[in-house]
Amino acid sequence: MTTPLTLSTSRRPDGSLVLTADGEIDMSNASQLGDALVQAGTGPVVVDLTAVGYLDSAGLTVLFSHADHIELVATALLTPVLTISGLTELTQVRRAEPRAL
Repeated sequence: MTTPLTLSTSRRPDGSLVLTADGEIDMSNASQLGDALVQAGTGPVVVDLTAVGYLDSAGLTVLFSHADHIELVATALLTPVLTISGLTELTQVRRAEPRAL
């Protein structure tokens, strides 16, 4: 069974590509994230993980393989996972501002 993951793309006013992930990223769907990053090309891509509630080693592997051209945006919950994995040493990780209720 594939874990639900929705991926969408948009552009910032400066033209940079944003790939937004919503759901969970695990072994069952990490290839979707990888495919989306390949389709995005080699230019800089902002990967917005603020709506990701779970990220396993398969998802981290995909992010590592694209670390040379991505920037990550993550929540306070996900940031330690990215730090412990060593990903923060290869690419920029920005912590998302908490959303107002």
